[in-house]
This record gives sequence, structure tokens and C-alpha cells, in this order.
Amino acid sequence: MITYPDNVSCLADYIEQVFERFADRPAYTALGQTLTFNEIDQKSAALARFLVHEAKLSPGTKVAIQLPNLIQNPIAVYGALRAGLVVVNTNPLYTEREMTHQFTDSDAKALIILSDLLPKFENIKAQTAITTVVATSATELLDASTAPDIAGTISLTEAVNKGEALPSFTRASSSLEDLAMLQYTGGTTGVSKGAALSHKNVLANCIQMLERIGDGFKDGEEVLVCPLPLYHIYAFTVGMMALFSKGSQIILIPNPRDIDGFIQTLKPHTISSFMGINTLFVGLGRHPEFAKLDFSKLHLTMSGGTALTQAAVSIWKDVTGNTITEGYGLSETAPVVSFNIPGKEEIGTVGHELLSTEVALLDNSDTPVPEGESGQIAVRGPQVMMGYWQRDDETAKVMTQDGFFKTGDIGIRTESGAIKIVDRLKDMIIVSGFNVYPNEIEDVLTTHPDVMEAAVVGQPDEKTGERVCAFITVSKAVSNENITAFCKQHLTNYKIPKTITVLEELPKSTVGKILRRELRSA
Repeated sequence: MITYPDNVSCLADYIEQVFERFADRPAYTALGQTLTFNEIDQKSAALARFLVHEAKLSPGTKVAIQLPNLIQNPIAVYGALRAGLVVVNTNPLYTEREMTHQFTDSDAKALIILSDLLPKFENIKAQTAITTVVATSATELLDASTAPDIAGTISLTEAVNKGEALPSFTRASSSLEDLAMLQYTGGTTGVSKGAALSHKNVLANCIQMLERIGDGFKDGEEVLVCPLPLYHIYAFTVGMMALFSKGSQIILIPNPRDIDGFIQTLKPHTISSFMGINTLFVGLGRHPEFAKLDFSKLHLTMSGGTALTQAAVSIWKDVTGNTITEGYGLSETAPVVSFNIPGKEEIGTVGHELLSTEVALLDNSDTPVPEGESGQIAVRGPQVMMGYWQRDDETAKVMTQDGFFKTGDIGIRTESGAIKIVDRLKDMIIVSGFNVYPNEIEDVLTTHPDVMEAAVVGQPDEKTGERVCAFITVSKAVSNENITAFCKQHLTNYKIPKTITVLEELPKSTVGKILRRELRSA
């Protein structure tokens, strides 16, 4: 059973206890600047006072936060939560259409935004209910003179300065059951939906993850690299909430696609932990400068968000000496469902379910499948969302009568009871009646010495219903015949790709997930 901390009725209480405990420790580093827990405490508290007294935002009001990985992001999130507001995480790369949908669907009344994005917002502002806009420039915390001065907005610096002069306030009484945030799904199966997460959902997942990671992760000693965007639920809960609560110094990477800049950022630090995804491990591991970094204290590398390939595990282990510890989760589960035990990883699995979490494997009629068979992963536990925001019909589609959330992922149990993700239900390819899982073929393709990344999709075929089509990126020229011959050594005939297309780059989301849906029509 989960034991919740004393005197914690919301995430703001949890955050404030961390500020007090680790006040003088470095908290966040970005663009060469480091702020301590006390400095983040002071700035976020002042922002909270501004939001309550000056902006007059009442408890439960939605505030959209559209920022990249800058120190301003945690200041904004912690400030909003301390003001009793509901956080709506927003991707800075969203188009005007996507921004309009999220801002109107969430009923956001306030926006904390990177100033570079304001032109997009201005074009849609009239369609939203947003009345308070706090803007910040990338370099504002480094140089206050670069704070934006734009009509209709207030800069983060000015909001904090105003807040410092305002009186403190008593936070409205709250419960862990109250709504804390709306985390919008990627919209891969239709319109993007807001997963309504309570304070309890997020806090429970923090406690669950810290219990699984164990005592090897030391209070006030860890240096965590966070290249994943904080607006994504993985970095939000695991980084900005759970590992933050251990007094970790978190190094934020604003642009992980700039591998050279990424490595330069890491050079002054002796990192002890790293959170990433498959494409990042491969990209860094194959860069000659990355191998020159000091990995002597690196003891925890976490992977989630997308399938981890054997090739990525091997490359990372060869370069850093550290094993990748894989987990599994979704926006709707705040996010972590299962995670390997560090140091006892079952490579190729996402480990066992977390504390107080139940996982069932279901067939098409929501009945558990026989032991040893694959089925749709369904989850029940304290981290499972309250439901989709204002979409009871969509919530009903994904919840079973006994309270399990159906993930849309196919899994199977290993002999030890660990969960192995087979694939997304909607990505499964059916060739002449046989189920073909893209993950399996991608894993084989990326073990080829010249293949860097792979994505496999199904396309219509008159004879077989669907055919397997592979898209790859390569480190040097290689023939399709060579790749096909390699596949024949490792795959049965109906799984072998019928077409192989070499691309300069595979389409990816901002988090680095390969977007198979964009390749289906290619």
C-alpha cells in the first residue's frame, strides 16, 4: 500500500517541503545557469502571489504553460500549483490549430508562454478565454534586460518582481482528489484529449517510482540529465516531481536534437542519472565526443515513452558502462505503470508493475487472456486518471466495468511475471491472417551494423491483406538485398519487409517518438 506524506493535501505542499529540505542545493541548470532550490522557491512563490493577487486567478483556474526546457518552466509550474491553479502542459511546437483546440478545450484563463510564440497566440487569442499572459524570453533569467516588453502581456521578471511586493496568501483548502493538471494526449487516435490527473494521481506515481528506484538514488547527491521536454508527462512526473523531491540537480536540455550542443552542456558535469528514449541513446552513443564524458558516477539511465531496441541498449552500455532501465507508462497513468528494478533489469521487458498497481491482459471482450498469451494491457491503480476532461464518452471507451484503463498496447508476461510490450494494438499488421508486430521487426533491423533507426508499418496488399514495409536510416550505403538477407536470418518469411525505403531522417514527435502514422501513406 502507498503511504502518503504527512501534511500533504496537494502537490504544492509536496513541493514546498522539498524547497525547505534542500534550500541551498543546486536545483536546475539550463543555458549555463544554475539556480538553487531556495531561488526556485522564492521566484515561484512570488509568481504565485502575482497570479492570485494581481491576475486574480481563483483556485482551480486552468493555466496553460507553453515553454521549452528552460528554468522558467519549473518556476511556472511550481508557481501555478502553489497558487492553487490547474496546469495545462502545452507543446511549444504546436500549430495555431493545436493551440486553439487545447486552450479552448481546457478553458484556460491564463498563459505562461515563450515570447517567440506570441505571434501564433495573437492570431488565435480572440477564440480563447485567456486574459492573463505572462511572457518570457529564453535568456531572461540570465539577463533581465532581455525580458520581453510586449503590449497585452507581462514579463516573467515583472510578474515575479510584483509578486515579491505582494502579501502572502492562505492557499484554499484542497484535497489530493482535486484536479491538478490536464495532460493532453498526442491525438494519434483522433482529437487530442485532456487526461485529467489529480494531485493524488501524480503524487502516487512519485511515491511508486521512488520506491522502485530504491535507496541507490541518494538524497541531495544526484545530477540528473533531462533532455525530454517537461511538458511531456514522463519528464514532468519523474523528473520535475519525483526525482526533484530527492534534491537532485536537474540539467535541462532545451534542444536535444543539437547533439553537439548537448554534449558541450554535459562536459562540466559528472552526471549520475539520465532520462531518455531510444532515439536519443542511439544518437548520443554513436557520437565520438559523447564517449569522452565522465560516466564514473552514472548509475541510473531510464527509458520510456517508446520501445527500447537491443541496439540502443548495447551502444549505451558500450559507451557509458551503464545499463538502460526501461519502464512503461502513458499520459493517462500519470505516467508510470511498470519499471525494471535498477541493477536487476530484465532487458527486453518493461519490468513488473509498480506498488499498488494491477495489470491485466485482456482479449477483445475485456476478458483476461490465458496465461502465456498476449493481450491488451489494462491498468488499475492510484495513478490512473480521473477520466478525459469533459469527454465522458471517450472515458467510457477506455475503462472496463471493474475500473481498469485499457491502454491500447499489446503485452505479454515473461516467465518471471515481467511485462513485455509487443506493440500498439492499432499498429499491428495482419499478413495472410498472421499477426505481425512492427516492434519485433524494428528490433531486428536495428541490430544490422549499418542501420541506425527503423520504422515498420503495414500497407494494403491485394494478396495478403497487408504487407510489411520498412523505413530505415543508415550510417553508410547498404543495399536492400543485404538488408533483406539479414532479415531472412532472423525472421520467418511473412514478417520479412516486402519494401525497404532508406530515408535521411524518420519522422518524429517533439519527444523523439518515431511517427509510424506518417509513413503509412508514404
